[in-house]
Amino acid sequence: MLNISPDMLLARLIVVLIGIPIHEWAHGYAAHLMGDTTPEREGRLSLNPLTHLDPLGTIMILLTGFGWGRAARVNPYQMRKVPNPRVAMALSALAGPASNFIQAVFFVIVLRLAVSNLPPTATTEWLMRVIIYAISVNVALIAFNMLPIPPLDGSRVLAGVAPPRIADFIESLEPVSIYILIGVVFILPRIGLDLVGWMMEPIYTALYFLLGL
Repeated sequence: MLNISPDMLLARLIVVLIGIPIHEWAHGYAAHLMGDTTPEREGRLSLNPLTHLDPLGTIMILLTGFGWGRAARVNPYQMRKVPNPRVAMALSALAGPASNFIQAVFFVIVLRLAVSNLPPTATTEWLMRVIIYAISVNVALIAFNMLPIPPLDGSRVLAGVAPPRIADFIESLEPVSIYILIGVVFILPRIGLDLVGWMMEPIYTALYFLLGL
């Protein structure tokens, strides 16, 4: 049975309403900067949550802390400012997790420079918990989305830097990717192989190193 505190649920809701729209907008905007007109034509250069939320992905975030938005469609062959379509796709894919990292940095700065200096009241402690949870959800979203499994962002990034034969293999996994994801997210953790958790650790390390914590 899931044990979700009201503070954690509020933090996840904040990320759903702010973090996911920014994540999907970042994909589209990066593609737009490289010349792709698809995001603009489909109305994805917007921060309206209703434009970007996926029902199942939203439920997953609220229940587990990581999930996905409605994927912003992009066309790497229109991103003519980057000669290699796979590299262009990788850059667009990377923009989403990068936006979550920037949001995590923002929350850490708010926590350190503002909230931590407030009088130690029950309200201050509640606010600190919500912000800490929001940081952890953003880090979890980065780790989940950077898994090298189609159609997650990590698979696009890896395909953009890997040799063509490996990139072809990664893309060939798309038809069975849902089964791989189920195994990675729900089955492997039961035998002690929490890949998302493992990937979160270096992200936290990089986050705190950049902020001198």
